Amino acid sequence: MKTLCEKYAAKLAAQGLATGHGPDAPLVGGLDAELVWNREDPRTDVLSGLFSRLSINSLVFVRPAEPYRTILDFLAARNPDGIRPEDTETRTFLHDIPVCGEFTAEAMAARLKRRKVIVIPGQGVAACGTVTPEQGFVSVSSAVFATFVLFFSDYLNRARNVTLDDEYVDVFSRVVRLLPAPRTDLPGLATGPFINEESVVAAMAEAGRKVVGFGLVDSFFGNISYRLGETIHISQTGSSLDELEGCIDPCPMDGSATNGLTASSELSAHEDVYRRSAFDCILHGHPRFSVIMSMDCERDNCPNRGRCHIHCTECRTVDGVPIVPGEVGTGPTGLCHTLPPAMAKNGAAMVHGHGLFTAGNNDFNKPFARLLEIENRCRDLYFERLSQYV
Repeated sequence: MKTLCEKYAAKLAAQGLATGHGPDAPLVGGLDAELVWNREDPRTDVLSGLFSRLSINSLVFVRPAEPYRTILDFLAARNPDGIRPEDTETRTFLHDIPVCGEFTAEAMAARLKRRKVIVIPGQGVAACGTVTPEQGFVSVSSAVFATFVLFFSDYLNRARNVTLDDEYVDVFSRVVRLLPAPRTDLPGLATGPFINEESVVAAMAEAGRKVVGFGLVDSFFGNISYRLGETIHISQTGSSLDELEGCIDPCPMDGSATNGLTASSELSAHEDVYRRSAFDCILHGHPRFSVIMSMDCERDNCPNRGRCHIHCTECRTVDGVPIVPGEVGTGPTGLCHTLPPAMAKNGAAMVHGHGLFTAGNNDFNKPFARLLEIENRCRDLYFERLSQYV
């Protein structure tokens, strides 16, 4: 168990969500035969009390690195009853993020009984799991991602509507100064076309690690696929993009096997893209500014406001990349209906509040390059739009 605790503490640091050393390094605890922590810290005396108050076997506590720390503390102060982001990850996994004003086991347990993750202003973020520390890692990562998206989205909307106040302007300026520079280098992935399952799986695993390493996902979520003949190799649902070995399903396009039962929930969307086009591979990530810009709309008094993610009828694009509505998976409002025609025509599409899909031929070099290029363009576009109002 301690090895798992150390693994997910290291992942949080590797993704830039926390510092790797010192008093602000993540605290990850796991209960097996006994309760163990990844490192010693006096705060574990309080955090250990959560294990007797909740039906959990793991806990992740993080004082986020900047700029996430400033964002979380600011939003928590503004929303003491709970933070309510509107991106797809929040709707799917978190619903809302309770704010806990006390760093006590009693207060934190009361809020963690109804939600997966909480914010303790000035202290950090806590999330629990009932199976492994991975659950807490995912919840913390999702909360940090969602609050980043909310902060920047809300600021742009307030600037447009002339409702910014001095405190928000000061905090925003501080956060922008703390943003890391955008990456423009490319990883140089394996070149295709790939002619057998072994080479396909190796190329997918390599691309997945780079997508996570470049920060183009929320925690490790996203999906990836490659069409080899009439079989689609696709990452499994809930799999870690940076650990895809053993988590890739070969799914015949004629439905002659049941492998799709464990495949990504977006298998049907990938299948339809391949049926409509000559593409060989698809990458899907959750780059932050792509998600932010997918949600930005200048239209006031829209009858679909609040249901944009499934009912948006506006034809919006980012430099020709279409933005489409659609929920995760299938169903009448699933992105399986909206994404494929957009992808087949453009080779890239953004799903409202969700993320970015890119496609290519032979190998993952072009899809990766487009994923990074579009994210960087969305970052530039954000500040270009903001400059119109401030």
